[in-house]
Amino acid sequence: MDGDSLDASLTRTDTKDASRVYAEPYKRVAVLGMGSWGTALAMVAATAGRDVRLWGRRHTLAEAVQATRINAEYLPDVPLHDAISVTSDLAHALDGAEAVLIVTPSRTLRELCAAIRPFLAPGVPLVLCCKGIERGTGFLLSHVIEEEFPGHPVGALSGPTFAQETALGHPTAATIAFGFSYKDRLDPAESPAARLAVSMSSAAFRPYVSDDPVGVEIGGAVKNVIAIACGMMTGAGFAENTRAALITRGIDEMKFLAEALGGRRETVTGLSGAGDLTLTCSSMTSRNMSLGVQLGKGIARKDCFDGRDVVVEGEVNAVSVVDLARRIRVRMPICEAVHAILYEGADLATAFSDLWAQPIESEPRALDIVLAHPTTQRETP
Repeated sequence: MDGDSLDASLTRTDTKDASRVYAEPYKRVAVLGMGSWGTALAMVAATAGRDVRLWGRRHTLAEAVQATRINAEYLPDVPLHDAISVTSDLAHALDGAEAVLIVTPSRTLRELCAAIRPFLAPGVPLVLCCKGIERGTGFLLSHVIEEEFPGHPVGALSGPTFAQETALGHPTAATIAFGFSYKDRLDPAESPAARLAVSMSSAAFRPYVSDDPVGVEIGGAVKNVIAIACGMMTGAGFAENTRAALITRGIDEMKFLAEALGGRRETVTGLSGAGDLTLTCSSMTSRNMSLGVQLGKGIARKDCFDGRDVVVEGEVNAVSVVDLARRIRVRMPICEAVHAILYEGADLATAFSDLWAQPIESEPRALDIVLAHPTTQRETP
């Protein structure tokens, strides 16, 4: 057998052996948050064979969804799976839950932690499916959970996943990340990440397992801000070159922040970073992209979305991401530009002109070159 044939044979054998490693799925999953993404994740878990309790804060909405089997407010085109039970009672939602997916807005996370504390069984894994950094403390959301619930495994689920497509069963991939203990590394199939991955897997939904929740969380938080930037430039009349540049340099900002916090640059180039960013910056289905486009067209914030009160995570994240970056001295010029426009009264055209006129840098940072941009040079007397 020649070398190439031997390598191919070993690859096939390794793959076949790996496919015989089974992880035990969680039987009952609680999904906290009845918006579009929470409803979609409930559909994913139910389709994968789990018993699902979907919780919503508003009693009237929960009752209506349970009765009609349609979440008319958030996903009107998706009939609920029979395995989903809908409730506004946290005790009922968490009763017997072996894993909990948290899909409420990031800014309400501590409030939710206080509410679920009396009903959460010891050691149940908690999975963050919301994205952001806590305002004020600069904590990643996983750090908030670790502080509120010591002893519980904490992970994150993220990726290029529009809710309606996911709920309708379009082929979708995402990353599920938990920190791996020594025991998890000895027996990965018993890790919360592996068990949740098989709990959510179906013919349409394909999770990948990661041991870098920091990198996954940073990708999820920063991409919303970069998407607003892409939307602003699109709304202002610029096209594909501009968006491609913002996406690429936005990924670099993600990498620097993730690495500074102990995450891995490699994670940011995966589904939860580059994948999610590319999707979010490429479609008006994204509220972040949509908000940016409207602002780029000169529409006042109060008039965006036809005056409706639409929660846009990137607006919240712009504050917390920039605050954290400044605190730990990580340069994030695109995020800074978005923050300046949203919260400092900066003119959109001027902010992006200044962004393009920043010092010229080397792309491989090992080259370590910084040059003054010609447009900023002034004649000296």
